[in-house]
Amino acid sequence: MAASGALLVLFLFAHAAGNLKIFVGLPDFDHYAEWLRELGTPLLPHAWFLWIQRVGLLVAIGLHIWAATALTIRAKKARPVKYAHRPKVQGSYAARTMRWGGVIIVLFVIYHILDLTTGHLNPEGGDSNPSARVVADFAPERWYVTLFYVVAVVAVGFHLRHGIWSAFRTLGQQTTKGERRAQAIALTLSVLLVAMYLSVPVAVLTGLVG
Repeated sequence: MAASGALLVLFLFAHAAGNLKIFVGLPDFDHYAEWLRELGTPLLPHAWFLWIQRVGLLVAIGLHIWAATALTIRAKKARPVKYAHRPKVQGSYAARTMRWGGVIIVLFVIYHILDLTTGHLNPEGGDSNPSARVVADFAPERWYVTLFYVVAVVAVGFHLRHGIWSAFRTLGQQTTKGERRAQAIALTLSVLLVAMYLSVPVAVLTGLVG
């Protein structure tokens, strides 16, 4: 679970950094998108790198879901009898909603692919430039798409915050000082990621990009 999660986090930050190219200019963003399709050529056919990346991403998501399910089943088997009295444990919102957050993220990934990757759900279609699809997607009249995007990205942020903190615990972090450091790192990275992803739809919605 930790390995697949680490791969997904690396992808998310790399993808977010690429999205920020849109602030340099729409032509630069389209050039970046085409560069991704040309990666690996002539060793690989056109756009094969992207498809290899997409397949790898789907495999990582599948492994992450499988690991989460396996751990949940293992935990239930380890304690088949419920506690007679279990005191409430002070937990974060992210920890309490980790599974539901995961469901939201999976649904968002499916929508995101059909919208901005294949163009099936995008007003501009799949044959348009990537920048045109982004601008059309987050136009003011499609505020509901932006709202869904915001909800999903915030869910990713909560999921990431708890996931990074849990990873530190798994690696053996037990001290009070280390706990504070782990929480600070997890919060900083999750807030940074959310800000990077939300900056694009907000900029399009407000007319800063378009």
